[in-house]
Amino acid sequence: MITPVNISVSGQGLHDITRQITAVVDAESITEGLCTLFIQHTSASLLIQENYDPSARVDLEHWLNRLVPENDPLYTHTLEGADDMPAHIKSALTASSLSIPVMSGQLALGTWQGIFLWEHRHQPNIRKVLIHLR
Repeated sequence: MITPVNISVSGQGLHDITRQITAVVDAESITEGLCTLFIQHTSASLLIQENYDPSARVDLEHWLNRLVPENDPLYTHTLEGADDMPAHIKSALTASSLSIPVMSGQLALGTWQGIFLWEHRHQPNIRKVLIHLR
């Protein structure tokens, strides 16, 4: 079964979506299996990352923004603004899908792991994530 989930984000950054994904897994009453997530966008991505200390997320965001800066003169795809092409590059460097085992009815995430939608654009968006449980 595939369940689409709309995620509202306020803008660029790592947004914890663990609760939304967990709610779908809980509703399906799956005991053992695999949860596959897929984001249907080319300027946002998915990530499993530390969910305890927010400074880890801040450091990741700063590092990726330094690696892929806005307003690089090499970019030709600038129709939608200075953050458009960097968002596509960041999405290409990260992940559009994740696979997480389900064990004893729960996502098999580690103690400090969370599921994050990494928004690479500045403006607020609604992003669609597909959840497939098997």
